Amino acid sequence: MKNLLIIGAGRSATVLIDYILEQARQHNFFITVADADIALAQKKTGDHPNGRAVWLDAAKPNDRRELIARHDVVVSMLPPQMHLEVAIDCIALGKHLVTASYVSKQVFSLSDEARQRALVFMNELGLDPGIDHMSAMQRINEIRAKGGKITAFHSYTGGLVAPESDDNPWHYKFSWNPRNVVLAGQGTAQFLEDGKLKYIPYRRLFRQYRLVDVPGMGAWEVYANRDSLLYREAYGLNDIKTLFRGTIRHRGFCDAWNALVRIGLTDATFPIVNSDQLTYHDLMEAFLGISQHTGSVRDRIAKLIECDPDGPVMQKLDWLGLFSKRRIKVKDATPALILEKLLLEKWALLPEDKDMVIMQHEFEYELDGRNRKLTSTLVMKGNNGVDTAMSRLVGLPLGIFVKLLMLGKISTTGVSIPTMPEVYEPVMQELELLGVRFVETEE
Repeated sequence: MKNLLIIGAGRSATVLIDYILEQARQHNFFITVADADIALAQKKTGDHPNGRAVWLDAAKPNDRRELIARHDVVVSMLPPQMHLEVAIDCIALGKHLVTASYVSKQVFSLSDEARQRALVFMNELGLDPGIDHMSAMQRINEIRAKGGKITAFHSYTGGLVAPESDDNPWHYKFSWNPRNVVLAGQGTAQFLEDGKLKYIPYRRLFRQYRLVDVPGMGAWEVYANRDSLLYREAYGLNDIKTLFRGTIRHRGFCDAWNALVRIGLTDATFPIVNSDQLTYHDLMEAFLGISQHTGSVRDRIAKLIECDPDGPVMQKLDWLGLFSKRRIKVKDATPALILEKLLLEKWALLPEDKDMVIMQHEFEYELDGRNRKLTSTLVMKGNNGVDTAMSRLVGLPLGIFVKLLMLGKISTTGVSIPTMPEVYEPVMQELELLGVRFVETEE
């Protein structure tokens, strides 16, 4: 019997756990789900004969190693900063490791040692990163097989709210890690355009968005991801002239989010002393800086961010309650944490709400002396606030790959991302059977 350990039983792990428990009887797997919240882990495993829940504080090295030692494969659903410790344990104990997170430089440095020990360390195997890699590589290799030369590649993904559950002026609700949403884009975005390197610093990122047409769904805003250049080599596109990866948002989102950036509410670098004693109105007044007592705080903020006081951006800030006299009630919190707590309340998916994921790739290529463009689009909606499209599209590729690994069908060792045919072909094939389908148009 093969033994699988899943560390972390949070929202993103639900579909993974359901899928792999369903496979466990057929393939004689045993699944252990470990979490610091034992009740949550027990809820995910239920009374399945091939599964169990255990308590684990993953920050305690001895407990973590003792548990890892009893399993063949480890899936880490922990926060990204904790993957390195798990990876080091897996190297020492001779265990395979799978994650949905971006590969850090520290984890990548373990590649040679993992390969020497014949260990599979597969990362970036969720939605984005994950399905984006696999679906893109399928099309890239199909175009190459026809003799085509790819000249431009654009890839966009958004975790959004479905139109039927869209009931707020931001047209957005959380379907994934709120912290990542609040801190999204910090740093400098890098990409290629017409053979030239392009850079957009954070302070300009949400002003310099582009509009993208999604077939049947109209125009959407896209802002640049942090580093598109990483994927030139990974995708074998070293001679490409244009390479851009971005995040999809509803029309009007970027202008309003840019206002939050300009005010300073996405800053996670300093605590606001006694923030629990302040109101949101007090906080906004504090961010005005040097006092110029001309008009209300709201009017002065509108002037600061150069917005129409009666326009859509200020209406979105009003809806959040940023000018209310309500207490913040979070002690010594950074502005970003205060914003996160507020948005968790305002952008929560209700039990009956549906989320929506849009992923779109655009490939421009030359074939037989003609320029062509292939657009490949995935749109999926969730069923409710628990069974979300996001959780399915993160959990299913993880589950399918883990099954293949435990059945001995994966030979690629070392630290990898899923850009090789032995991974993406079977995973994408099964995803399509499970309803994950891209619609393609060519011109």
